[in-house]
Amino acid sequence: MKIILPGIAERLQPLRQEQNKTQQEMANMLECTVQHYQRIEYGKVNLPSTTLIFLADYFGVTTDYLLGRTEERK
Repeated sequence: MKIILPGIAERLQPLRQEQNKTQQEMANMLECTVQHYQRIEYGKVNLPSTTLIFLADYFGVTTDYLLGRTEERK
């Protein structure tokens, strides 16, 4: 069974673009390949909680916002 995380897929790319970061830059920051980062951004990878928290902190939003559970960023 494939789990898609729709919140991540809808939220991560716009947040990255707001920061003027490329997928390559994000992959470097997360120490993963661009392909793996793309899978994260498309919601096709289950994220470890530490990665989810890192991304939320980096973009200044809550984990619930990243997951699509709320519309409030903070």
